[in-house]
Amino acid sequence: MGRDIGLSLVYRDMWQSSGKYMPRVDQLVRVAEPIVEMGCFQRVETNGGGFEQINLLYGENPNKSVRDWTQAFNDAGIQTHMLERGLNGLRMFPVPKDVRKLMFKLKKLQGTDISRSFDGLNDTRNLQLSIDYAKEGGMISQCCLCITHSELHTADYYIKMAGELIDMGTEEICIKDMAGVGRPVTVGKIVEGIKAIRSDIVVQYHGHSGPGFSVASSLEAARAGADYIDVAMEPLSYGTVHADLITVHEMLKDAGFSLPDINMKAYMQARSLTQAFIDDFLGYYINPKNRLMNALLIGPGLPGGMMGSLMSDLENNLVGLNKWMAKNNKPEVTQDELLIALFEEVEHVWPIMGYPPLVTPYSQYVKNAALVNVMQMMKGKERWSLLDDNTWDMILGKSGRLPGNVGEELKKLAKEQGRDFFEGDPQDLQPDALDDFRGKMEEKGWDTGQDDEELFEYAMHPAQYEDYKSGKAKSSFEKDLEGKKSEQSAPVTSDSSSSVSAIVQPKTLDIDVNGEKFKVSISYDEADTATPAPAETPTQTPVAASTNGSSKEILAPLEGTIYMTKDSSETAIKVGDLVKVGDIVCYIEAMKVSNAVKSEVEGTVSEVLVKDTDAVLDDDVLFRVN
Repeated sequence: MGRDIGLSLVYRDMWQSSGKYMPRVDQLVRVAEPIVEMGCFQRVETNGGGFEQINLLYGENPNKSVRDWTQAFNDAGIQTHMLERGLNGLRMFPVPKDVRKLMFKLKKLQGTDISRSFDGLNDTRNLQLSIDYAKEGGMISQCCLCITHSELHTADYYIKMAGELIDMGTEEICIKDMAGVGRPVTVGKIVEGIKAIRSDIVVQYHGHSGPGFSVASSLEAARAGADYIDVAMEPLSYGTVHADLITVHEMLKDAGFSLPDINMKAYMQARSLTQAFIDDFLGYYINPKNRLMNALLIGPGLPGGMMGSLMSDLENNLVGLNKWMAKNNKPEVTQDELLIALFEEVEHVWPIMGYPPLVTPYSQYVKNAALVNVMQMMKGKERWSLLDDNTWDMILGKSGRLPGNVGEELKKLAKEQGRDFFEGDPQDLQPDALDDFRGKMEEKGWDTGQDDEELFEYAMHPAQYEDYKSGKAKSSFEKDLEGKKSEQSAPVTSDSSSSVSAIVQPKTLDIDVNGEKFKVSISYDEADTATPAPAETPTQTPVAASTNGSSKEILAPLEGTIYMTKDSSETAIKVGDLVKVGDIVCYIEAMKVSNAVKSEVEGTVSEVLVKDTDAVLDDDVLFRVN
């Protein structure tokens, strides 16, 4: 028999890389038993990342979800692991120190064994507290190397980083190949280098399948000494997700590794249940394009998990862009032309922005900057003419050290705008917050929960938790789902731009597995991915103004959703108000950031043409000012 190697099912990431939502807790509990009975997994990824925020978004208590979902694996002796974002915890922006500390203690009590921690900039400083707090809370600390491919991101770069993390006390290393662009031989060299530093350190390989490298990378990692390989399973494997269990299992067996057989009867039960969850409601939020693999992703290195939102961004912005093109007697742009222009711009701006690893949230920031640049330049404007504050914080060092140097053009622009680079520890910018949130809960009469788990949720996801408690989240989700179902019931047209081919497709298949016959249902969901939850920290974007007779028009700088105020402390602009240059007039949520729209004109508001939650396109008139 060959060397033992373990498999981990990334059941959480399977869903998060496919669409917007996770299964409900009752569904997760149902599928847990057959996953255990499959008998081939030493580990299962159960929670973390956007898991808890997603629960809140459709009105479900995430603490109950984690406790109930992990129970079957705890009972069976299968290790559970969660994903956390270091400085950003379970969200897209930095988290206070005391909230981070509570998270690790709480997740262990709820049944999670391993904390998989990553920093989106590969700044090891941001992971020291994750290591310390995980071990203090009784969890196994597993730290990630966020894999990307550039002149800086070499095997030696990652081996050096792994050595730093091992010296800092982490007990395991994860090769987090979030875009699947790690070249197989390089992945093998990284694993060999880590094992040379310390032969007994546990190494786990996690690779998305989008560009097509991950199966070969899994084999190279295993041969180089990796202890665990992450896999997905049908009906969600491949595409923007991960390599399939059966493929990887058979490949490793053929290579001489020792691993348990798959109980195929249990496998088919888990597969069938997963498909049932898709058919129930989750399929309405899975873009069919996420089922495809695409070698074009190798160039820009964008993670497969964001391709659904990226395609949605392209479609929405294309409408506004072509509206402007028509108004200015220019030829329309196709989606493919915009996509290729975006990929080329990502490759251009990525080094200038300091080579941030293209992982959440920095992949979104690079993509956003590139897309806005492309659209602005198509209109004859300059590159970087619109750059949001979230992206500036990354560039300025407020999220951690960038791997590369910021380009001179951005340094010059920062100086012109009075922006200062930050050299300190990003955690120092986040004061403790638990006492403040505890006080707010007392005022509202809310219980802080078992082991302070409700306090943690409120502190980690304030806006989403308030919407959950009020019932707004549940009602909004149900309304949105009803809309999705109505769209699906509409007659299918022969639109040649449809992402799903209009051919006759089977609804069921009869499959024979080792003499046992199974009837398998096949679903062909075509729902678009919903817009992700917005970031809670607004950014500021200057907007254009144009004249219309004696009045001036304040125009939308980009496509998105209008919000007249950020919170209850602000008052919405109304007719008769005086606005000055630089005043914030409203906000536009777009591409996971909230842009504060600032006026470039002065005068009295004569007309307000938008209201809360209105969808606007680039160049739409928002206000008229006399």
